[in-house]
Amino acid sequence: MKSLTSKMRVLVVDGAKAMVLRNDGDAVSPNLKLVWTYEQDSPATHKQGADTPGRTNDSFGRRSAMEQTDWHRLDEDKFVRRVADDMAKDLAAGEFEKLVVVAPPVALGEFRKVVSDRVARTIVLEIHKDMTKHIVNEIEKLVVRSLYEANLTG
Repeated sequence: MKSLTSKMRVLVVDGAKAMVLRNDGDAVSPNLKLVWTYEQDSPATHKQGADTPGRTNDSFGRRSAMEQTDWHRLDEDKFVRRVADDMAKDLAAGEFEKLVVVAPPVALGEFRKVVSDRVARTIVLEIHKDMTKHIVNEIEKLVVRSLYEANLTG
């Protein structure tokens, strides 16, 4: 049965902000407390890269435009990678044993790609929502409800 056990970590992340929460309560009376936060200022792609994408010629002499690099997305991916690395360090230091990840689909997909196998094994639930702009109390309610629903469905 999945529940918000004592000392369980909750990672709330998107491409520019992350919050790590710890349950200082137990499964009956959860009490999420903020452990640390990350924020990143990532300007839009058009403010970071070249003004126009490059062009190329194929072997038949036709010209084609190259896709513009999405610098903003690359910054977000690097940010998620940094958060995943820090979660691995915290796990190695014995800071937590179980983890709930709350992230929008794009950030969650990047987190899955870069997270260590050891951290991945600690994940008891993934919640596909962007909650980085919400208060801790709302996140706690979402996590408790989602864990309860996960027990009902599977």
